Amino acid sequence: MKADPGLFGPQSVTWQMHGDPMMWVAGVRALYLQALHPRAVRGVTQNSDFRRDAWGRLLRTADFVGTSTYGTTEAAEKAGARVRRIHRLLSATDPDTRERYGVDEPALLLWVHCAEIDSYLHVLRRSGYPLTDAAADRYLAEHRAGARLVGLDPGTVPGDRAAMRAYFEKVRPELAAGPEAREVDDFLRRPPVHPLLVPARALLWQRVAHLAYASLPPYAHELYGRRAPRPEAVTRQLRVTGALLRGVPARLRWQLPPKHVLRAMARLGPEARPDPFKVGR
Repeated sequence: MKADPGLFGPQSVTWQMHGDPMMWVAGVRALYLQALHPRAVRGVTQNSDFRRDAWGRLLRTADFVGTSTYGTTEAAEKAGARVRRIHRLLSATDPDTRERYGVDEPALLLWVHCAEIDSYLHVLRRSGYPLTDAAADRYLAEHRAGARLVGLDPGTVPGDRAAMRAYFEKVRPELAAGPEAREVDDFLRRPPVHPLLVPARALLWQRVAHLAYASLPPYAHELYGRRAPRPEAVTRQLRVTGALLRGVPARLRWQLPPKHVLRAMARLGPEARPDPFKVGR
């Protein structure tokens, strides 16, 4: 019996891209961007103790991305059903109008999806990941399937770069750096850690957070009110960081829990190994 390739499969752009170590920088960029939608970010801050559980939230998001990318179709569908079930139970309140709304509103789910997928694509390409424009469009089209998992109609989700640009232009007037966004910004710059880990936070995490923030679009810097280095300097930093992280043997990087890539290779065989040079083929 042939092994289940999962939702995307080893021939997809998604399969190759999501094994890249710059996904962690991209994930932090996504958090910065997502927090600029006041209605969306309230769904997080009003339904959880963000500061106490932020690390857990980051790891759960990474696990969902790994499961939906490299897990079996059944595992991906179960992960999506779990997310949809949780979202159905949650709501948030607009502090100005006192309106109560569900966090599973399609417009909010779409913002979270687009900010996330755009961040993955932007950071990887800008850091030197070899991806043509056609492959970038394929990646966005593939993630209509991922959007379905969280409850979106795939037909409403941008499926290429032009549609994604048009979406961000449309939603731009709704964005603001409100109190909740400031809270997320403050956490990402100085996350609470054990006293013994403070030096590591200064050495490693703050560099990741700085690079993620610097890679945001200019309008995001304006909203947050913090300057970023010149774009060409940011691109150089992303490329250097990408080269350093990609210099670590992939087998070693993929040993980190929960080992989604290694489990997929064990299920499908060594030819399923993610490799950026497979994208062109």
